[in-house]
Amino acid sequence: MELPDLFVKRMHDLLADEAEGVLKALAEEPVVSVRLNPAKCTFGCAGDSVPWATDGFYLDGRRAFTFDPLFHAGCYYVQEASSMFLEQVVRQYIAEPVTALDLCAAPGGKSTLLRSVLPEGSLLVSNEVIPARAQVLMENMVKWGHPDGIVTSGTPADFGALPSFFDVIVADVPCSGEGMFRKDPVAVAEWSEENVETCWRRSRGIIADCWEALKEGGLLVYSTCTFNLKEDEENVRWICEELGAEALPLESLPEWGITGNLLGQTDFFPVYRFLPGRTRGEGFFLAVLRKLSVPKASMPKKQKNRSNSKAQPIPQECKNWLCDAASYEWKSEKNTIVALSERCVAAFPALAQQVKILYAGVAVSEWKGRDVVPTTSLALSNVLCREAFPIVEVSYSEALAYLRKEALTLSSDAPRGYVLLTFRGVPLGFVKNVGNRANNLYPSEWRIRTTHLPESEVRVLY
Repeated sequence: MELPDLFVKRMHDLLADEAEGVLKALAEEPVVSVRLNPAKCTFGCAGDSVPWATDGFYLDGRRAFTFDPLFHAGCYYVQEASSMFLEQVVRQYIAEPVTALDLCAAPGGKSTLLRSVLPEGSLLVSNEVIPARAQVLMENMVKWGHPDGIVTSGTPADFGALPSFFDVIVADVPCSGEGMFRKDPVAVAEWSEENVETCWRRSRGIIADCWEALKEGGLLVYSTCTFNLKEDEENVRWICEELGAEALPLESLPEWGITGNLLGQTDFFPVYRFLPGRTRGEGFFLAVLRKLSVPKASMPKKQKNRSNSKAQPIPQECKNWLCDAASYEWKSEKNTIVALSERCVAAFPALAQQVKILYAGVAVSEWKGRDVVPTTSLALSNVLCREAFPIVEVSYSEALAYLRKEALTLSSDAPRGYVLLTFRGVPLGFVKNVGNRANNLYPSEWRIRTTHLPESEVRVLY
């Protein structure tokens, strides 16, 4: 990989004697890591532990994750190790339930992490403004399975019209991507001084637009996957001076190899840099900021009526499919029956005024005429009542066929009707067994599209 000459010069100016080590590391193979879902995963991982992440593990190389049914079941997420450092913010500063926003959330790495480590009772809003990326985010959050979540598609300014709504905002802002050069050749090809200028200005606009949505005393987690001072330290300083915030320290161990503020001692505030070759991961930058200023009053926009469908009564059988069903508010909208937790119900009306809500709570079932059909979202939810359905364990090849949305034939003694399929004991989704075949209910848009078959079973977890 040939790095841009100007980028190399900037790295020498930024890191001095340490630059050569980082540049050499950028020519090596990227680090591969995964993070387990503690709510689903009863398996172990053979790799070394990521020291700053409870459920993070390094792998010895990239795997064909597409062909691992447990990946599709939400047992783990393929996430860059350095970005798992976000867990330390939660562990050190968030002890009580909060309402949190992951502002630039797609494809879902930080949102799935937050959903695992935030205190129970917290609500997480995961947002992505680009529609296609928002669909990927929704899929990953559904597979992760936690019921206290809402997936939205809105701009930072949309959220800024909700004054003092969030206790925590995580903003992994779009950046020049210097820290991802060894993983993403496109980032190398697109790098330029002009792009760096565009990115640091855009990042300031994103933070300024959403700033009023953060409560006084709330936390902003600002992060990038780039190295330069303009997008990193200088933007953090701008947030502190112009918007009214203080940078907070995080405890870390020397052996983690994290680098601090590169502006110098005369302009010191705590920030956390991950440099390839020094830390075991890709390039990453993070700062934690506490909001000091009082937000201005702002009136939400007039609420839009996004649904003209007439609500239908909720069949009791649907409520039997969910654990602790009485603790949820049940709604029937657009042919889908949804169960919303108390936190979701409280936040839903205000959010619906400002942003497009793509998914909330648990989508339990869909109406097909007068019948209700259990959804894949229900199968993958952590609050599925497994006793409500007959269960059939499938083989590896059958699991891949199911995930390709192919028709299956179950054994002759398999019960008729809706059957929950599991692989290694983990739910994958539903089929409707009609005897001579089992109709596949897996979402078409999630299916494995390649017809290639691996030579042997792909196993990440043991």
